[in-house]
Amino acid sequence: MKALSGIKKDSFLYLLVLPGVLYFLIFKYVPMWGIVISFQDYSPYMGVWKSPWVGLKHFIDLFNNPDFMILFRNTMVISLMSIVFYFPMPILIALLLNELKSAMFKRVIQSVVYLPHFLSWVIISGITFLMLSQSGGIINKLLPYFGYKPFNFLTNPDIFWWLLTAQSIWKETGWGTIIYLAAIAGVDPQLYEAAKMDGANRLRQIWHVTIPGIRNIIITLLILRLGHIMDVGFEQVFLMMNGAVSEVADVFETYVYRNGIQQGQFSYSTAVGLFKSVIGLALVIISNKLAKRFGEEGLY
Repeated sequence: MKALSGIKKDSFLYLLVLPGVLYFLIFKYVPMWGIVISFQDYSPYMGVWKSPWVGLKHFIDLFNNPDFMILFRNTMVISLMSIVFYFPMPILIALLLNELKSAMFKRVIQSVVYLPHFLSWVIISGITFLMLSQSGGIINKLLPYFGYKPFNFLTNPDIFWWLLTAQSIWKETGWGTIIYLAAIAGVDPQLYEAAKMDGANRLRQIWHVTIPGIRNIIITLLILRLGHIMDVGFEQVFLMMNGAVSEVADVFETYVYRNGIQQGQFSYSTAVGLFKSVIGLALVIISNKLAKRFGEEGLY
């Protein structure tokens, strides 16, 4: 009865949450039953109920595939580079923006760094080709004026991972600062006053007040990011991939596209997706336990 009365009292709040709950139920949880086809030799004509059961066959085929280690290496390296180089950037930008005194200048900078987020990966890739193409790229046209030969940016396997990381930093850093700016705004101003009385300069205030104040947010977002460590972004990689860099560009998403969409291997590609999900879930659980062991709140 108490629960019903509480729902009735806050009925408008529950009504506000309802669309989001329905979205996750319909588009996230209900489709999860489809992972059963990863244990079947699924045929669209026979359907889920009549397709023959093959157990772990598709997982064994995946692990025995000679391309598995290449896919795993490329996916992990791209994700780890994103965590190491991209993940700290929104924190740094948020800290710098928070130090700006001019509200007008701060809004202008925020708008400039947010803008790339609203561009699609198709546009980002087009800009990249326009800037770095060996034949007509702006950068390669300028290099001879500085005494350098045109450089092969787009077909050089040695810099492909760095190119993807640079794109992600430019596109998403500004958008990621929103969460950290909101977290910084929640830090108690009295802590800054106390730090000033102790003689702390602005840099020490950031280190001893601001960063500890948003540490829980940083750890929570890091745990969530680890849960997506096997997801590197199909569209970005697919648009930037070419024959010269395929050895370092082929990841699980592009592999699933070729096998699942182009070749119709639905069960096999579902097994690949389930493998990725299990790895992400395991990393979330482990990182959350480590966070709690070191005294943090964690994700749950």
